Amino acid sequence: MRHLIDPMDLSVEELDEILALAQDIIKDKDKYAETCKRKKIATLFYEPSTRTRLSFESAMIELGGSVIGFSEASSSSVSKGESIEDTVRVVGCFADIIAMRHPNEGAPLLASMYSPVPIINAGDGGHNHPTQTLTDLLTILREKGRLSDMTIGFCGDLKFGRTVHSLVKAMSRYSGIKFVFISPKELKIPEYLLSEVVEPAGIPYEEVTSLEDAMPDLDMLYMTRVQRERFFNEADYVRLKDTYILDDKKLIPAKKDMVILHPLPRVNEISVTVDKDPRAAYFRQVLNGKYVRMALILKLLELM
Repeated sequence: MRHLIDPMDLSVEELDEILALAQDIIKDKDKYAETCKRKKIATLFYEPSTRTRLSFESAMIELGGSVIGFSEASSSSVSKGESIEDTVRVVGCFADIIAMRHPNEGAPLLASMYSPVPIINAGDGGHNHPTQTLTDLLTILREKGRLSDMTIGFCGDLKFGRTVHSLVKAMSRYSGIKFVFISPKELKIPEYLLSEVVEPAGIPYEEVTSLEDAMPDLDMLYMTRVQRERFFNEADYVRLKDTYILDDKKLIPAKKDMVILHPLPRVNEISVTVDKDPRAAYFRQVLNGKYVRMALILKLLELM
């Protein structure tokens, strides 16, 4: 039985298999319409989510399966004090696979130690978000035709942004990659990611504060919002939330084939006028998320 807790749980070969399966699903959806018949996914979401939860649910439904679960901790026995260990033991009696989002780092890993069915980490605090990483990889592959030989800019909240942390880990395993980390000093990329992931892989990187200066060199720009829910101090959030706003003017020096990604939801860090730019791939990214989660479910249930 396999779980997916961290993007590094998957080898490059396994990543490639999941991405290839997702692309086959895109090409021939009818072929997979009954592959999860009589299978159930439980979505255990201890914090709010729209895209990720609905993406998992629509993925399972389109595979012919069904969905159970809860969308906030207050609507479950967690509100009565039930532990994660007991929750997954119980839910594992009803479902074939579990997708869990939790505000505490390490909660899905703990769940995987007790669950009788595969656990998928759907986001744990500011730590990891491996299925968003699969979504990002599929989007990059479909937009650029490759996962190697490119300069990737990450902009905004790099300290708490779990989607950034997961994608940095995944892209560090491909050749010809360069990272540009664009953030205020208070939201810099965590030192452990540089010392444990980026530097051992020999990947060149820069840490800068100016989005405008970095723009001309980027093949891909990964924008993030400053997350109110990760701050202990409201004043710090207010001071930093509008640090970077991508608009048409800032895109003038960018490459014509640069790709703009964002894990969503956005607040105001990307102007709505950018949505019409063909380089804006973030809504295509959402759709890719459904297909890659379909592929992951099939792999973890050993149906493909």
